[in-house]
Amino acid sequence: MEIRDNLLDRIAEAEQEGWLGEIEGLRVSLAGAESKIGQIDSATSGGPVLLGLPTPRPERRG
Repeated sequence: MEIRDNLLDRIAEAEQEGWLGEIEGLRVSLAGAESKIGQIDSATSGGPVLLGLPTPRPERRG
């Protein structure tokens, strides 16, 4: 989220300075960052993670 916020600040600066090529590149990066944030949010349900119970390994012979 920090990266996204930084990109938004850089886009605003680029718009003020009239750096049109820079704006487009930053918007592409912003879209990627927002996509990644969405993936992370959907992957974390916030509930407990069931790890199961450990089982002993069979003894090795030989």
